[in-house]
Amino acid sequence: MPNATRNATGARGQYGDQILRLLRQFGPLTRSELGELSGLSRTTLYEVVSRLVDSGQVIAAVPDSTPRRRGRPAEKLVLNPDAGRVLGIDFGRRTVRVVAMAGDHDDLRRDHLERHDLECHGLGHDAIATASEGHSPTAGWPDRIAIARRLAGTLTGGRLRLDALNGVGVAVTGPATSSPAAVDQRVMAVMMGRSFGTRVRFDNAARLAALAETVWGAAQGQRDVLYLELSDPVGGALVSGGVLHRGAHGRSGGFGHITAEPGGAQCPCGGQGCLQTVASTTAMLNAYRPGADLPDLVAALGSGDPAAHAVLGRAGTHVGRVLAGLVNALEPGMVVVGGELVTAGPTLMESVRRELLANVVRCGSRPSLLVRPAELGDHAAALGAVSLMRKPGRAPSHSDGKGFGATVRMSGGLRAN
Repeated sequence: MPNATRNATGARGQYGDQILRLLRQFGPLTRSELGELSGLSRTTLYEVVSRLVDSGQVIAAVPDSTPRRRGRPAEKLVLNPDAGRVLGIDFGRRTVRVVAMAGDHDDLRRDHLERHDLECHGLGHDAIATASEGHSPTAGWPDRIAIARRLAGTLTGGRLRLDALNGVGVAVTGPATSSPAAVDQRVMAVMMGRSFGTRVRFDNAARLAALAETVWGAAQGQRDVLYLELSDPVGGALVSGGVLHRGAHGRSGGFGHITAEPGGAQCPCGGQGCLQTVASTTAMLNAYRPGADLPDLVAALGSGDPAAHAVLGRAGTHVGRVLAGLVNALEPGMVVVGGELVTAGPTLMESVRRELLANVVRCGSRPSLLVRPAELGDHAAALGAVSLMRKPGRAPSHSDGKGFGATVRMSGGLRAN
């Protein structure tokens, strides 16, 4: 592309962003008002506005409240609330969760999340909406993707416009090659691209939950965070300098396979005594009572059952020791711990915090390490997937297609990379 053409194209893109910012800041404006605020020439302004209207990002209409005068009423330009919408999808082992964020909200605040309490509702002019649906753990990817598409339609009042989507972020639980639903990431990227017709980015669910916690949750505003998720599986992430660390092949965060109990139980990875064998949700349930489910253990904790509290205390001790080693090596400013049992009472977090702080090396006047439970609950990974799309600089792209982080773009055909 000749330099002059490239420069002109870039300038039009910048002017379009400027117009969108003005409409976001001031609300509906006429072309004349936009000209005065932007300083653009009449010719450039009309060209840029025409492109924004044609692309569906801006709507031109005469407000009903406009006083009728002689001549043609002045059109007002307004942001299209259905344009630029971003979806975050978390494909859990038994549940699909979808978060939809409106395109005219560049900086969704944490208090907005708290106000909506992450309940499912139609977006309309709201910034965010969520929905979820369970499925069999053996459900195939076509079925899971169909559920995600249906949930996305529900969140948009049945008016899901693929051409209005600005991207889909996808959270996938770590590789489980023995699962009937296991699929090559590149194949899944193509399947998602065909279904949603827009750019799609993937990453590990635990990493995206960590990203969400730094944007809206327990670690909001923190730039160096160690996140550990005690679920099935146990995993985590490191956010360093505000950016997710992904590793050389996109598989960082396998904290569940750090040895916590030498000579302990056999782990599916082939090791013995991995953190996964003592602190995953399944491990804690089995340690309490074989056959117990999560509500059973939560109820036992609430009733003060000593055996239940002993199980969580023991798991917390192992977790604290593993975290202490990671903290000594990585020096985060905050540790955030998530998982289904973290909020089931104080026992687990108290044990984690006590063992962690007892084994962290103290250096001079360094501020005390902050240790907090995660705050965003079940929708953390889907929220992180939204953040992955809206603030791509916070999570580096992974262009070689290895591990997680695959991307597919729909533009005159499929291209997976």
